[in-house]
Amino acid sequence: MSDTEMNGGVALDAASPTHSQLADKINGGAMDVKSPNLNAALSIADSTATSRLPITVDKPTPFTFDLGNLLANDPNPVSAEADEKTLAATARDAAQALINQLLSTCEIKSTSEGVHLVLPAPTTQLPREKPIPAAKEPTTWERFAAKKGIKDKRRDGKMVYDDATGEWVPKWGYKGKNKDGDNQWLVEVDEKKEAETGEAHDQRADGRRERKERIRRNERKQRANDSKSRKTGA
Repeated sequence: MSDTEMNGGVALDAASPTHSQLADKINGGAMDVKSPNLNAALSIADSTATSRLPITVDKPTPFTFDLGNLLANDPNPVSAEADEKTLAATARDAAQALINQLLSTCEIKSTSEGVHLVLPAPTTQLPREKPIPAAKEPTTWERFAAKKGIKDKRRDGKMVYDDATGEWVPKWGYKGKNKDGDNQWLVEVDEKKEAETGEAHDQRADGRRERKERIRRNERKQRANDSKSRKTGA
């Protein structure tokens, strides 16, 4: 029996989907769990068999199982003076009991990938590896947006198709599409702005200056928001 879990089940090396043939394969020595005398089969801890180990497990208190997690719970106490051989025998009993329970209760399916045992849903709640992360305090904008009912706009990505080069380029940033005018040898003059100021303007230089000013303005707002958040938290 393979310990590989596939499609909600445990993959078996057998080719037949029937319970009897799977049991025959186990009893035939594939897992070395057959007893020469099934009528006298006992727990491995009490068995005197020397060749094949018993396939039945007899315990004072029955096992309980969580087949979804491939878990067998043995409520029988183990002596504090138990040696390695006794501990190994006890572990073997639990594994054998789990195999018996799987073969006797789980549905068997045959697919193109092989024969599988369909496991039920797990019942044991396993602990988290790490604690649940603490909820983050909403930012100033998030509180304002929630108050005004503002929802995030759907973003169409950070790349845009450049017809001139035939490639996808970033909308902003390094080699961004918004910097196309910076490298143009000929640009259109803004007559309205020139009439208002009385001097000629370099559109390329104006574009760079406006972008840098927007960056500085956003950084100032971010610092102000961070400072306000720290004061509110304190």
